[in-house]
Amino acid sequence: MGSVAQSVSLPARPLTWFTEFLKEELAPYPGRVALVARMVIAATLAMIISMTFRLPEGAYGAVFALTTSRESPQATVAAVKTMTIAFVLAAAYELIGAMFFLDDPVKRLFWLIVTFFLMFYALSALTNYTAAARFGYLVIITTPLWDSHVSAETRVEGTLWAVWTITIASVITALLELISAELNQGFDLVKPIAESLSSVEQLLNCYAEDRSVDEAIEKRITRLAMVGVSRLRRNLQRSSYTSQYREQMGAILALVTRLVDLAANSIHLGIEVSDPERKRMRNLAERIADIRVDLERGMVPRQTESYTESEACAVPLLHEMETTVSQMHEVLVGSQSLKAYAPPAVGDAPRPTLLRRDALSNSEHIKFGLKGCLAASLCYIIYNLVDWPGISTAVTTCFLTALSTVGSSRQKQVLRITGAFVGGVVFGIGAQVFILPHLDSIGEFTVLFMVVTVISAWLSTCSARLSYFGTQVAVAFYLINLQEFKIQTSLGVARDRVAGILLGLFIMWLVFDQLWGAPAGVEMKRAFISNIRLLAQFAREPLSKDSRIAIEGTFTLRETINNSLDKVRSLADGVLFEFGPSREQDLALRNRIRQWQPQLRMLFLTRIALWKYRMRLPGFELPETISSAQEEFDGELAKTLDAMASRLEGKTNEREPGFEDSFKHLEQAVQSFSLEKPQEALLPRLETFLALSQRAESLATSLDSEI
Repeated sequence: MGSVAQSVSLPARPLTWFTEFLKEELAPYPGRVALVARMVIAATLAMIISMTFRLPEGAYGAVFALTTSRESPQATVAAVKTMTIAFVLAAAYELIGAMFFLDDPVKRLFWLIVTFFLMFYALSALTNYTAAARFGYLVIITTPLWDSHVSAETRVEGTLWAVWTITIASVITALLELISAELNQGFDLVKPIAESLSSVEQLLNCYAEDRSVDEAIEKRITRLAMVGVSRLRRNLQRSSYTSQYREQMGAILALVTRLVDLAANSIHLGIEVSDPERKRMRNLAERIADIRVDLERGMVPRQTESYTESEACAVPLLHEMETTVSQMHEVLVGSQSLKAYAPPAVGDAPRPTLLRRDALSNSEHIKFGLKGCLAASLCYIIYNLVDWPGISTAVTTCFLTALSTVGSSRQKQVLRITGAFVGGVVFGIGAQVFILPHLDSIGEFTVLFMVVTVISAWLSTCSARLSYFGTQVAVAFYLINLQEFKIQTSLGVARDRVAGILLGLFIMWLVFDQLWGAPAGVEMKRAFISNIRLLAQFAREPLSKDSRIAIEGTFTLRETINNSLDKVRSLADGVLFEFGPSREQDLALRNRIRQWQPQLRMLFLTRIALWKYRMRLPGFELPETISSAQEEFDGELAKTLDAMASRLEGKTNEREPGFEDSFKHLEQAVQSFSLEKPQEALLPRLETFLALSQRAESLATSLDSEI
């Protein structure tokens, strides 16, 4: 990924770099036009309904329709119900809070601070992200209404209108997603994975046929390497798929990303391919094509022949690509059909809960809640202290900013400020001065609205380098021009809202990036080390003799590890956009961690399978001698992982010498049992168990030697 990473460094000619940067980001890609069209149609319909029927809070309805998370088709109908329930509960919460705390300013301030914490904490800790986001959204936008000096009847009426307006926007967005899903049958997640595999396949065919790489293929692979899979990871985590499917497809995403990174690097190496390597590339392209076709059909990729470590290769990165492709099948070993994972989780998994299973044990959820609470509370206190209610958009900005999946970095702050300036000053105030005075119908305003929304939506579908800029453009423009049902003749209103947006962005930068932030490179390393230690803890499970407690604790730990693995990838994306004296060192570390990450994911998945033998679940029972050997092996594996983490932390911790011996003992125990009882019915089970244990030993040994 080094060559791709260098593409975001500022070269000697900034203007040339910026031009190339915009070409890459603004270029169309498969599915982009359709996604932008859905976003624009949803926002425009929400605006027209709001303006035509004079529904209050029209700006928030349009923002919601434009920026709402694109859920999986399986969850769309359920999401509509969840949205409506969340809005009703939020309105009831506001009314109850007003009954008890509205008359006392001190009590109301305390109630709001607690509310802000609960809102941000819920975003991180609730299993139903849709409900948390919709609940907080309504509370945030109606808070200024309850602070205004109007009658109680007006406040209640305004709150109910907000519920109605945003519910309409939710229904519109959901209906568009349902229509789109009906027109485009297939897995939403598998389709972009298949497109990435197809691009790598075409690149390898160019090499195999000894012809120059097509410019279109080169640009597509470079763009895929830069865009990453953050949007897919987010949608996967918020989907209704089973936990097993999310874990497996998370690993597949990591491997596909790794394959695309290797392909992007190979383009810039100027490699020369001999006849033997050309044949290997052709075979590799065929294996990738087989995997792509199987995934599109909802089938498990078929096992293919893989090259051994001893085979020499004169082409850089070719062996790494072959290994990555071989690992894709291993991730899904034991699955019968990808479609089988669409329903809610069943079997040995605990029942779904309102909170994530690590909601109380993972301090990151509380930390996020405290950070969001502090930022929103500071904005609320500031605009009340200076008696400037016009800048109440600062609190809304805090919440909308927290909904973003872009990591904390200087790049994010630049996107916030420039996006707010372009949307608020250039498009918002510019339209009020030069365009709106000449418009006299809803049709003409719709044209203006769609032009700005198309620009914002197209920018929002760029990579993480630019996407948040587009979102901020839309938010600022809507807050200025959609809050009233008339042309605003005073620029003071627009000035106040832009000032509020900028205040909210400044406070978020202060709290999230300065008081509680750290460089993305530091956070990436810290999170990766934490994952290794969590995996060591997982290798020791179960610790409790009570099966119910053990299963609950293990699933909590599994969810924490899975989320942390995604966090490392997001932080790795953020490293590309941070500059300073340690940039080269951070990029080198990023490259190494991205190489280790797929191996760590596969070790995690292997441990999930082996955990069933430790728990002696039905169909996974082992003889006592083998079970004891497994416990010894798992303990040594945990020590090895802890030693890796210590070395990454800079501590002088030598390798654990007993790990290889413990696997030999386990292998001998299995072989001895097989010789003693050759007719035993569970011998096939023991073969599977030993193969999984050998895979875990191989992955851990490889990681240990590299780290």
